[in-house]
Amino acid sequence: MTAFTHLDESGAARMVDVTAKQPTVREATASARVDVSPRVMGALRTGTVPKGDVLAVARIAGIGAAKRVPDLLPLAHTIGVHGCEVGLSLEEDHVAITATVRTADRTGVEMEALTSVTVAALAVIDMVKGVDRSARIREAKITRKSGGRSGEWARPAD
Repeated sequence: MTAFTHLDESGAARMVDVTAKQPTVREATASARVDVSPRVMGALRTGTVPKGDVLAVARIAGIGAAKRVPDLLPLAHTIGVHGCEVGLSLEEDHVAITATVRTADRTGVEMEALTSVTVAALAVIDMVKGVDRSARIREAKITRKSGGRSGEWARPAD
């Protein structure tokens, strides 16, 4: 088993020093879903959610969140988020969310992608909670990444 890089020799938490690493192009994609009631799905499809354009608000929230990861995760590095695409689609019984984040930096963007979809999902909940208090976030996960020392990785099909 690999040693935990965020722990020093005595077991104390530490920020990994990436000073000597060379910047490389890196990309990560994450996904999440928000389960909502049929009533909310109908309102989303017709654009009649009382708070407004749910998908636009969630998209902007997700992009903003990707840029704020070091403020939220104490051991995360401040990196340049050079690209962030957040997609939302209306499925049969849920809102599907994906985010792809790109950088040319010393460390990966997995946490940025995961934070992006999670905050986008929170924005959906915030926008629909007046109509559906039972809405819930499920299956936030990294689906693929590329670049860096570990190279390419894709989550196997469920």
